[in-house]
Amino acid sequence: MLTRKEAELLAALEPRAAKEQVEIVTIEIVGSRKAPTIRVYIDTPGGVSFDELSSAQAWINDIMDELDPFPGAYTLEVSSPGIDRPLRTAEHFARFIGETAVVKTSQRINDRSSFTGQIESVDGDVVVLSCDGSPVSIPVGDMKRAHLKGTIDFSERNE
Repeated sequence: MLTRKEAELLAALEPRAAKEQVEIVTIEIVGSRKAPTIRVYIDTPGGVSFDELSSAQAWINDIMDELDPFPGAYTLEVSSPGIDRPLRTAEHFARFIGETAVVKTSQRINDRSSFTGQIESVDGDVVVLSCDGSPVSIPVGDMKRAHLKGTIDFSERNE
């Protein structure tokens, strides 16, 4: 799911993230080649506060300065994964069994390349989604992109 450059940046950040007790959920490089944006999504066991974002921004920026991943300018964004949390690994899917995921695959599976369904199970690197009442097995290596389908419950709002 990660490009070679994204995987390199992830590998460079993970040792420090482990020390800081921060999970690097995923990394995205978007925008133009002349001025790309590097998005680093982080999480912690207790969620992500403004102070944690600020602290992570500082040490991630220091590592990026050392790596100098792109000639010229780039923008660094550090944020929480949000309601539509990206899913990158089998472990991510296992953590959210029972939740609904949206998965795009790099090759067709059962004549489809786009799936939305409940995460039923994870066996090794194969995720089983229940799509339209039928189980679909999707290898993590065949996924181009995946994220939770966020839902908001408005039934308990204050009136």
